[in-house]
Amino acid sequence: MRHLKRTAKLGRTSEHRNAMLANLVCSLIEHKRVTTSLAKAKAARSVAEKMVTLGKKGTVAHRRLAVARLHQEKAAKILFKDIAPAFKDRRSGYTRIIKLGQRNGDASQSAILEWVDTVAPAAPVAPAAEVKAEEKK
Repeated sequence: MRHLKRTAKLGRTSEHRNAMLANLVCSLIEHKRVTTSLAKAKAARSVAEKMVTLGKKGTVAHRRLAVARLHQEKAAKILFKDIAPAFKDRRSGYTRIIKLGQRNGDASQSAILEWVDTVAPAAPVAPAAEVKAEEKK
């Protein structure tokens, strides 16, 4: 029986899945935003939030646990130096998932995984539209 077994398998072996999620979280740490499939984003969200929790604790033991999970010391340094202190007053919910719709190639649902404190860029407004609006006044 699979009661309470919530791991998303993503069609991969456990080693491949763990390596893929570690790389995805490292990319999220370095670039602050990652575009991927919805299923991968949901799986990576829990790993990313656990890494931030380790970063907030900040001891040497927690740093070693984070490096062991992420396999990249550079990402762990960024996590402990920049990202975790930004979330020191927040208890949970460090990431957000924005759904984008279907991908053209394989019709899978794509999504953006990003940190909550980053502001989504506003839609660019054409400068010509602003000038015309001011002329009408």
